[in-house]
This record gives sequence, structure tokens and C-alpha cells, in this order.
Amino acid sequence: MDVTIYEVAQRAGVSIATVSRALRGTGPVASKTREKVMKAVEELNFMPSRLGVSLAEGRHAANGIVFPNLAGPYYTEVLLGYEEVASELGRSVVILSTKGRSNVNDLIKDLAGRVDGMLIFGHTAPDPLVTELVQVGMRLVFVSREPLAGADTLRSENTESAVRLARHLLGHGYERFAFLGAPMVGGDDVDERWQGVRSVLGSAIEAVTTAQYTVECGYDAALKLLKSPKGTASHAGARPAKTARPQVLVCSDDEVALGALLAAEELGLAVPGDLAVTGWDDIMAARHARPALTTIRQPMRELGARAARALDELITGVRDTPEHLVLSTELVIRASCGTHPQEESP
Repeated sequence: MDVTIYEVAQRAGVSIATVSRALRGTGPVASKTREKVMKAVEELNFMPSRLGVSLAEGRHAANGIVFPNLAGPYYTEVLLGYEEVASELGRSVVILSTKGRSNVNDLIKDLAGRVDGMLIFGHTAPDPLVTELVQVGMRLVFVSREPLAGADTLRSENTESAVRLARHLLGHGYERFAFLGAPMVGGDDVDERWQGVRSVLGSAIEAVTTAQYTVECGYDAALKLLKSPKGTASHAGARPAKTARPQVLVCSDDEVALGALLAAEELGLAVPGDLAVTGWDDIMAARHARPALTTIRQPMRELGARAARALDELITGVRDTPEHLVLSTELVIRASCGTHPQEESP
């Protein structure tokens, strides 16, 4: 990993702000102190970056957001919540989408040099880069990621909600299930949802890769799965292929579920008569789909709003101790999972 301004400051025995002033000549630095800084720079072969010196100066009035993808209602809702609060706080928002980019590290470092703090989704930033950002004192808030040292994390509850959903589906009498989700990354939201349903359903559910969390990928994965009389397990550790089509598609999010509904319609399968489908998020389209989609409602806009306030607290020094917050979610039962004797659809 490249040498950071934090390491130079440690070697010279000064603050990173002093290193920044010595390198830029932007403030008073004693000659002996400057000599110590320049000696540390030479010994460590440090290449000054806009990231390190900008962090030391703290001269911005902007926040950065790093998205894996700007498409889809989930990101839109989170961004709306974030931007609303950031505007109230007098901060502008600079957005970076890493989809299709090969130089993610450089792009994120460049953004970090132009903002006072960043909101990063999940594992969009590689772990070594996250470590570097923490070391140089970047104010960070992560959404939809497991807790990590040196940064705030904020996410919606996943596991217990997935357990409630799975138990509800068992109450219908279903026996064969498939989970449609992109490759799960340990500790991310979708992996927690998978772990939750699997803890209840065990070998009765298989995991099926959707590549991305989109309507198109949900459609493709469901069409391929449902065309065959045998389910196709495509996730490491999943159970062997089934001998019959799944009765329920538990989808990683509502967009994937909407794609599954389209695939079922194309194949002439009635939902929920021939196939039950569930989603996650409760986007607007979930309520207006036909049949309306059973899903888990998570507070997407609140996620964004809370992330903006948390980042502002770190930037302004209201607190310097990271917090890890989990927001509650709600099982919303609608027609797509079938009628249930104990519960009524809202």
C-alpha cells in the first residue's frame, strides 16, 4: 500500500495538519519542524496526494457519496433522504458511481480529496482503501455494511425480518423455495437476508444467482429456473438440484421480484396460484404490481437522512467515536404470497 500522510506525521512526530502546512507552505511551521517533516517524507518516499493534505486542511463544504450503481429506486430514495438533510446543513453533495469503472481506487481517492466526508455503500470501496481512508482521518459513514473500526455504519435490519418472512411462508404450507439474489458478499444486506431465510428453511431453499439486483436480472434468473422442471442451484454450498419447480421465489429485493413476476407471466404461471413471489424494500412499484408484492419494508429515505446527520456530526466534531446503527424493518403481507388463514393483506 502507498505511504500515507498519517505515516509521515507519525515518523516526524507531528500532526497531519502540520505535515500538510509544511508541504503546501500554507501556514506557519518552525524551520526545525519543517526539516523533520521533509526528512520523514524522504525516508518514507512519500508522494503527497490531494487526499491527505485536503483532509488535514478541512477546507470543504461538500460531502461525497460512493454508489455501486445509480440506477433503481432504492438508491434514489436513499439519495433523496441524504440530500435533503445535507442541504439543510449547508453542504453540497458530490456523487460517484463506480459501475463499469476500472480505476475505482483512484476515483474514490480523488473524490476524498475534494470533500470533508463520504458516505460509501456496502463494499463498493475495497477493504485496503477503506483502511487507508480511516488512517488519514477521513470521516466515513457506510450504509448496508457490517460494523468496522474507525467509521460509522448504518443499515436496516435483515436477519430477523427474513426469519419472519420464511416462517410466514411455511405457514402457507409451501415446501420448495428458491432465493433469487446476486452473489452474496459476507456481511452485506443480501447475504444477511439469505442467512435468515436459510436458518428457517434449511435444505428446502436453494440460492440462485441473479448477477445484479435489477428487474432484467430477476426476469432472466426466474425464467431460466422456472422453465426447467428441476431447480438449478448456483450458489456455493447450496443444496442439490430439486426434482420439482420451486413453489416460492424469495427475492433479494423488489426489482428482482418484479422481474420474477414478468417471467412467471410469460410462462403462463399464475401468481400466487402456481407460484408465490416475495421481495424486499417496499418500493412504490411493489404496491402497484399485480398481484401486489409481499415484501419487507425498509426505511430507505431515513437511511439517507440519518447517514447525512451522522457524517455531519463526525465532520463538525460533535463526536469522534464511531456509531453502528440498525434501523427496524417491517413484514408487509400482500397477495403475491397467497392467502393465509391467520393474516390479512393490508
